[in-house]
Amino acid sequence: MNKQLFLLHFAGGNKYSYNFLQKTITSDIEFIPIELPGRGERFRESLITEKKEAIDDLFLQIKRKRNGSPFIILGHSMGALLGLSVTRMLEEDHDFPEFLMVLGNPGPLKNHKIPTRYNLDDDTFKKRISEMGGIPIEILENQDAFSFFAKIMRADFECIEKGQGFENDVVIKTPIYAMMGSEESLNTKIENWRGFTESQFHHSILPGNHFFLHDNGPEIGKLINHCFKLKESNYVKNKI
Repeated sequence: MNKQLFLLHFAGGNKYSYNFLQKTITSDIEFIPIELPGRGERFRESLITEKKEAIDDLFLQIKRKRNGSPFIILGHSMGALLGLSVTRMLEEDHDFPEFLMVLGNPGPLKNHKIPTRYNLDDDTFKKRISEMGGIPIEILENQDAFSFFAKIMRADFECIEKGQGFENDVVIKTPIYAMMGSEESLNTKIENWRGFTESQFHHSILPGNHFFLHDNGPEIGKLINHCFKLKESNYVKNKI
């Protein structure tokens, strides 16, 4: 059976957000993007605005798709935060990932409050999300497209912003590999993730802003392949 890579999207993303990464991983890894309701193939379903409900949804999707082989959870931004709690639920179910890979997020910071964005007026909201980068100009300039997209973004931001502090006491046994962009203001806090695992911790700073992943696909693919091999080599070493 192929190894499995489960990908959790960022705020406003969907199951297609990681398509560019699929060609960068080895052929023995099954590429499995997971999406929340209200977008992509699930656009007819109601959006989720509660963090616990989002975590439960992702957990159940992964459990349905598991094949018993080694697997990695990868999440960017919102997906990184949700991935931490999803990983803990998987561990409680006696199903341990090889790695949790977290991108574009310094992890839950106990003395840092995420600014509230989900309830901003339309003009301010558009300004804030355009400053983040990674949003196609076609969406920002088309009112109908933006209105549809903004509903998804607001719901995702509400999940994160209302649920601040949810993960503060989460500590997993799974190793963590963290990545952030060189232009992200909080990249100096990347080692904060070390406090959320009892196992190995690795990190990298790659060139770019919050959406550095779009400019570093081959490098991220190499790191995914490396994380599978790293865990396998440690397993062999411990058996000798």
